Amino acid sequence: MNAYSKTPLLDTIRTPDDLRKLKIEQVRQVADELRQETIDAVSVTGGHFGAGLGVVELTTAIHYIFDTPRDRLIWDVGHQAYPHKILTGRRDRIRTLRTGGGLSGFTKRSESDYDPFGAAHSSTSISAGLGMAVARDLAGGKNNVIAVIGDGAMSAGMAYEAMNNAGAMNSRLIVILNDNDMSIAPPVGAMSAYLSRLYSGKTYRTLREAAKQINKRLPKIIANRANRVEEYSRGFMMDGGTLFEELGFYYVGPIDGHNLDHLLPVLKNVRDMETGPILVHVVTQKGKGYGPAEASADKYHAVVKFDVATGTQVKAKPNAPAYQNVFGQSLVKEAQKDDKIVAITAAMPSGTGVDIFNKAFPDRTFDVGIAEQHAVTFAAGLATEGYKPFCAIYSTFLQRGYDQVVHDVAIQSLPVRFAIDRAGLVGADGATHAGSFDNAYLGCLPNMVIMAAADEAEMVHMVATQVAIDDRPSALRYPRGEGRGVEMPEVGIPLEVGKGRVVRQGSKIALLSFGTRLADCEKAADELAAHGLSTTIADARFMKPLDTDLVLKLAREHEILITIEEGSVGGFGSHVAQFLTDQGALDSGAVRFRSMVLPDVFLDHDTPAAMYGRAGLDAKGIVAKVFEALGKDVKTETVKLA
Repeated sequence: MNAYSKTPLLDTIRTPDDLRKLKIEQVRQVADELRQETIDAVSVTGGHFGAGLGVVELTTAIHYIFDTPRDRLIWDVGHQAYPHKILTGRRDRIRTLRTGGGLSGFTKRSESDYDPFGAAHSSTSISAGLGMAVARDLAGGKNNVIAVIGDGAMSAGMAYEAMNNAGAMNSRLIVILNDNDMSIAPPVGAMSAYLSRLYSGKTYRTLREAAKQINKRLPKIIANRANRVEEYSRGFMMDGGTLFEELGFYYVGPIDGHNLDHLLPVLKNVRDMETGPILVHVVTQKGKGYGPAEASADKYHAVVKFDVATGTQVKAKPNAPAYQNVFGQSLVKEAQKDDKIVAITAAMPSGTGVDIFNKAFPDRTFDVGIAEQHAVTFAAGLATEGYKPFCAIYSTFLQRGYDQVVHDVAIQSLPVRFAIDRAGLVGADGATHAGSFDNAYLGCLPNMVIMAAADEAEMVHMVATQVAIDDRPSALRYPRGEGRGVEMPEVGIPLEVGKGRVVRQGSKIALLSFGTRLADCEKAADELAAHGLSTTIADARFMKPLDTDLVLKLAREHEILITIEEGSVGGFGSHVAQFLTDQGALDSGAVRFRSMVLPDVFLDHDTPAAMYGRAGLDAKGIVAKVFEALGKDVKTETVKLA
């Protein structure tokens, strides 16, 4: 062991089995060292930060008390699981977090037996945990199932659907509500801790069961009074527990999630309970134990690399504005002219740029929490009354509100404007956050207008276009990250719906881009020109309605026509192919048509550039596709040219 190690006790722990061999007095030191290691690791890698620091003691206590991985531990969302990863055999790889070939920033089944359920979207843990608990019961098993869910995730309906089902089934499931915003909990103190220990202990539970049996035999009026006394004492001391009790959960808490003297005995009592389901209400502080994070408004929710001593984050200076900020700024300008414009987000105000709109128009901004289904139908309700709702939701989060998009918006042709952030590959968050499917899942819906911005200037005009479309729903997709640094228009001017544009005129090859791959099309065209291949570049702007005149013209006047998009099969390229085949435009074989889409796999996290390279959707991939369509080998052609 390194005599100078900052984490001497943690150095002895390879898995939770090692942790469980320690004396209970040593657990505090493990937690302190685990916090230090988490801070050091994230300072190198960047990533989610505040949430992990908030659950250091809770993570240590759970692994100390429960027999993981035989006891199943599910972290809702999974962005708070870095300390968990350090304790479960992944410490040697923790500095590879969110990098190519490295550890995922979330829980992942293929990564470890200690991750029984993969998650990066919120509010799935109780449903999954109940499934595991029922599977255990059917198989005659005895292990525990523990779901740790944050108070933010409790804003999603799915959590209550699961709790309602769990309460009705009476299955032995432990839910730990990690309350780090003080949004549910009253002040926690010694009395609350004492009562939590008492209520979770066997003696009290046995007495409670005995009292229930006695009450059944008492005259009704006395029995009711006795029940009420207990309810009042529990309700008075445990404000917040009533709802969970009504759902059929045995409520314990609130307890201080940083005080191991409170946490360990309560978790032990809960572990030894033979009935369920149980909800343990734990109050924690995001960013706990790291001054700069504790002092920050967002508790350093997600960070880039930073200096441990000062907390200063190492941010590269952007060359161009981020797309989400362009959206927010454009919407503010439009809303200054039109008081019917309102903005809706589902717990992602800064991620979508709605925070910018909120500063200008707080009364016209609605953050509905992690409730995408509600967000979409809420927007639909606003649209019926003549308002112009902009519903800003990440591509992958909008997947959660798909039925509402179909049933509540599209069928009624309501002018809800969807601003779809994180379209295409997103880098370090990986497959769970990659906006791969919205072209396909929205493209099949009647009444939907779908556009994609090729750069940040186009985006300004597309926001104005969405304001103008007032008879049906529309969607504007744009990627995570910065624009290209192009000159920005002062004001947005609505585009003609369903019309694309030719960016560069050539004669032999036609590249028809939908979205921000346009920049790579331009690089590819330069390289193709060096090979003597004259290339037209067109920006489709709209996938629906499709610019059929432009598509036919490109097909008639070129030998090769290739569509390029940042989405899966079934999207833009599929719509173009369907149209061309229906028109008989491919019958003569005069033009060779190819579509470039994301590969039919879930791509693991890496830098966006590396991911697009792997997907074959960068300039190099486009050139290779052209040569493949010509029946030539790009390597041979490059050698000839040299």
